[in-house]
Amino acid sequence: MADFNPAISVGANPVLPGEPKKRGGLDFRVYQDLKTGIHRDLLNKVDLEKVATVRDDRTRRQVFAVIQDLVASLKTPLSGPERERLSLEVLDEVFGLGPLEPLLQDPTITDILVNGAKEVYVERGGQLEETKIMFKDDAHLMHIIDKIVSAIGRRVDESSPMVDARLADGSRVNVIIPPLSIDGPHMSIRRFGHIPITEDDLLANQTLTQPMLTLLRGAVQSRLNIVVSGGTGAGKTTFLNVLSGYISEKERIVTIEDSAELQLKQRHVVRLECRPANVEGKGAVHQRQLVINSLRMRPNRIIIGEVRGEEALDMLQAMNTGHDGSLTTIHANSPRDAIARMETMAMMANLNLPEKAVRKQIASAVTLVLQVSRFADGTRRLTHISEITGMEDDVVSMQDVFVFEKQ
Repeated sequence: MADFNPAISVGANPVLPGEPKKRGGLDFRVYQDLKTGIHRDLLNKVDLEKVATVRDDRTRRQVFAVIQDLVASLKTPLSGPERERLSLEVLDEVFGLGPLEPLLQDPTITDILVNGAKEVYVERGGQLEETKIMFKDDAHLMHIIDKIVSAIGRRVDESSPMVDARLADGSRVNVIIPPLSIDGPHMSIRRFGHIPITEDDLLANQTLTQPMLTLLRGAVQSRLNIVVSGGTGAGKTTFLNVLSGYISEKERIVTIEDSAELQLKQRHVVRLECRPANVEGKGAVHQRQLVINSLRMRPNRIIIGEVRGEEALDMLQAMNTGHDGSLTTIHANSPRDAIARMETMAMMANLNLPEKAVRKQIASAVTLVLQVSRFADGTRRLTHISEITGMEDDVVSMQDVFVFEKQ
């Protein structure tokens, strides 16, 4: 049996941006037909449904040996490297996510954007670039999508054409298919590094300065309530991870997320995650329900991955009733916008609440608003540390402690 190194089972020969859409001298379609044929023959020799869920190296080596034998029997002339690559790609179809595996093994890639079967983009270093990776057709892409969503007990079809999911490594996945996406299935994968970004990384990347970091460390340890604001991909979750690292090991932390992304290192952490509705449209558990339930769990700290709706009111009430040191993020373009959005979302929970009452809740609950931004060149910066100082007339008053000025 040929020796197989599991470490190179995925991503051993990644198709990088700029590589041709051919394999050696073979046309893409011919190459895909070869893969399909090998996969079909493999079905006659191996129970793929059973082995695909197995994670031990011995099984992978055995399946890889069978694949290599099938590739060796091909009449199509292939070089040694071409046969090896073909074998590895078939293995990726069995145990992984097919053409996406090389990208998932690349630690420099933060986003994978699949625009139908023939177009795959990645974000690397804050910049988008097109790859030459393709799926055979929409059916092939849908097979990979089904593999992802079925692993967490969800489905996607014409009656339910949108779904959020996550990979085993915590990467966040969004899928939308026809008839909502006109040009075929689309999938977005937001990846999270296996090694969380640290405060040293933030300093090295000039995301913030040492005095800013010192202030934030003291704020968390002093149990101030903090909101991290920013746009999509600005680094809010990354910042929340770093801030949470300053929480004492002696504290009980409850995290609440729509899709689990936080990577806290403390031992006493209770992780709660929302649940979507089932195929009958029942059984959904929303963030607001989890926030309310978390108050009965004797938390020292509550961390909400992202406040998006009615749960904003319950979060503010928790911050005002003894749950100091709570942390959350919000989608907004400035600290002032963050306060306005929080006000709007809190009023969604109770339309009878006067605006002034909600603003008073915000002013007494939240101490700091951090604004993180991603610039056109891909760099990320903590652009504002703003303190909420109270109320002036009917307006929440704020003052900037630190402001980033781009040269």
